[in-house]
Amino acid sequence: MVADTLDPMERLVAERACERLIIEFVRRLDLGDPSSVADLFTPDGVWEWPADDRRIEGRDALRAYFGSRPADRLSRRMCTNILVTVDSPTAATATTYFATYRVDGYAGGMVPVRLPANVGHYEDTFRNVDGRWLLATRTTFLPFGGTTERLADSGQS
Repeated sequence: MVADTLDPMERLVAERACERLIIEFVRRLDLGDPSSVADLFTPDGVWEWPADDRRIEGRDALRAYFGSRPADRLSRRMCTNILVTVDSPTAATATTYFATYRVDGYAGGMVPVRLPANVGHYEDTFRNVDGRWLLATRTTFLPFGGTTERLADSGQS
């Protein structure tokens, strides 16, 4: 296996860069500018959901998809069990478990506790492009999922 020939420090740095990319992805969706998530992908990057045949390919399409997120959406994603495998100096894979808490119609304040909208895992591939690790593909598996709840009263407390 090529990865066995990697210097341990090189492997550690690559693993950390990929882990940070996974975390940055959810931070941008939940707290930042959602359309900027596209910048974390390679130019030909793909995000797909095999269960419903959804596939978004290329940075422009990804930017439009993430940018179309409702302005009144409140979400928080909890990621855990991040396992990155470095295959070579330019390729890696990862599996990450996640739970997404999400509502639409948010106007501020605290929302009463509810169950997550989705629980699943991501299967990612990464490429090192000009010294920067980027997502090449993200496949989302949702064994537990539902629709996004719309808050009835936008004045939460």
